[in-house]
Amino acid sequence: MIFACCVQRDAWSVSKGTHMTFAPLQNDRILRALNREPVDQTPVWMMRQAGRYLPEYRASREHAGSFMDLCRNADLACEVTLQPLERYPLDAAILFSDILTIPDAMGLGLYFETGEGPKFRKVVRTEEDVAALPIPDAESDLGYVMKAVSTIRGALNGRIPLIGFSGSPWTLATYMVEGGSSKDFRHLKAMVYSQPELAHALLDKLAQSVTSYLNAQIRHGAQVVQIFDTWGGALSAEAYQQFSLKYMKKIVGGLIRDHEGRKVPVILFTKNGGLWLESMAESGCDALGLDWTINIGEARRRVGNKVALQGNMDPAVLYASPDAIRAEVKRILTDFGDHPGHIFNLGHGITPQVDPANAGVFIDAVQEFSRK
Repeated sequence: MIFACCVQRDAWSVSKGTHMTFAPLQNDRILRALNREPVDQTPVWMMRQAGRYLPEYRASREHAGSFMDLCRNADLACEVTLQPLERYPLDAAILFSDILTIPDAMGLGLYFETGEGPKFRKVVRTEEDVAALPIPDAESDLGYVMKAVSTIRGALNGRIPLIGFSGSPWTLATYMVEGGSSKDFRHLKAMVYSQPELAHALLDKLAQSVTSYLNAQIRHGAQVVQIFDTWGGALSAEAYQQFSLKYMKKIVGGLIRDHEGRKVPVILFTKNGGLWLESMAESGCDALGLDWTINIGEARRRVGNKVALQGNMDPAVLYASPDAIRAEVKRILTDFGDHPGHIFNLGHGITPQVDPANAGVFIDAVQEFSRK
């Protein structure tokens, strides 16, 4: 199956403003599962499914010159988004971008150093720093993301839905205050406990920015959106409610929930958030992403019929034998049981050293064992 990113005008059309018309959706399995409706088999996709484990992705990135050059080129971002779909029968595509596009658009100067992950040239630690932060215009300041969304959606030509995403306010703040990746988040946590009003001011500004950013993605063609709260699990139980979940709830309340005649489902994913599933399920979202540290059957019993669940195989299982991968897929499906509302995924992103053939074993096993 070959997808073209320089799509023909009959695949999608753009009218005045951001009103777009796309080809009818052929596979809505994941949308039905997110709405807890019956499906013929459990839908499956992988976080970071467009990534370094694929040799074709590595070739595209080398051609682009850098990671951010890849993100900022709509045709190349489309190309790598679609690469895993040419290998695997996935039920969704996810926008190829980075969670740190918003703080970059705020003027913090995102850059990447080999082997060290993302960094910012400016940090945000004072009242003056927070006050100086603009709320980016999603259409102009982040227009390259919106162009990628519409390009990908057009190239999909209705085959499967497109997932848009953003980092959560808390997770974005960790990078902005620490200046990059961190193991202890000491600067931001010090702000939370000694200057909580300053932390809230920063998080509120980020919540406004994320809401605008995700709504623009929806207007440009995203059919599902996911909020990645990668570092929310590093907070205490009390701090999580006040400094992470509070702002995700605010975002959910401000999102476009119906577009193109369909509901737009929202997925919240807090890594290491298994302690707080009940309160997350009350946020207004449609589904919770689970990491691998919680049993999915227990999670389903705890949230009841409130939300769908996404996950939750340990990505490291993909380093095991095909038989072991199949056994773990079967166990997770059995633990969830014969209930609506399961989207199979990894409990976090697929890692770069995984053999692409093992990812194929995983996806095929989900479909084989869940088929009604």
